[in-house]
Amino acid sequence: MAPDRLLTTPEAAAALGLAERSLSRWAKEGRLMPTVVTPGNQYRWDLEELREQLRALRKRPD
Repeated sequence: MAPDRLLTTPEAAAALGLAERSLSRWAKEGRLMPTVVTPGNQYRWDLEELREQLRALRKRPD
């Protein structure tokens, strides 16, 4: 995979071992920010950026 390739939600979820629904829900809740939202309202993710966001979420106190 090219480092600058944006992933669909199913691809990103599979790469991280997460459920697609969780990733989509967290984006809708504003907990994660997709790199791009398409005109059809689908998310596209940069994998490294997403990993950083997930690390930051884990560090946040509840």
